[in-house]
Amino acid sequence: MAALLVSVPAASAQARVIEITADSDSRYKIAGQRTPEITVKAGEQIVLRVTAHRGKSWNRDGSIHGFTLLRAKDRTRVEGWDLLFKPGKQEFVLTAPTEPGEYVVVCTVICSEDHEGMHMKFTVLP
Repeated sequence: MAALLVSVPAASAQARVIEITADSDSRYKIAGQRTPEITVKAGEQIVLRVTAHRGKSWNRDGSIHGFTLLRAKDRTRVEGWDLLFKPGKQEFVLTAPTEPGEYVVVCTVICSEDHEGMHMKFTVLP
C-alpha cells in the first residue's frame, strides 16, 4: 500500500502529529531527541508538521529541503514519500508503509556543503 500525501491546512483529528525541523545547518531535528528518529506503526496515519529553515542553497522552485523515505535494506524509494519543503511551516498527511522494518529519511535538495549529513532513522513497527 502506497503512502498518501496531501498538503493540509490543519491536522487530521485521528492522526498522530510528528513535529520536525529541517534546519539551516542541514540537519533534521526533533525536540527532545539528540539523534532524531521517527517510529510509527505499519499503516498508521500521521501528520508530519515541518518547520523548514533555509540553508546556504536551495532549488530554483524555492524548495529548501527535501524528505524522501528509503528502505534501508536496498535504498529504494517509498512511493508517496517524496516531499519538498518551502521556508516556514507546513503539514503533510501521510500513511506509514505497511511493511515493518528499518527505513532512512534523506534530504533531496542540495541545501549546503553538509547536505549529505541530512538524514535520520525511520522505523516501522508491526
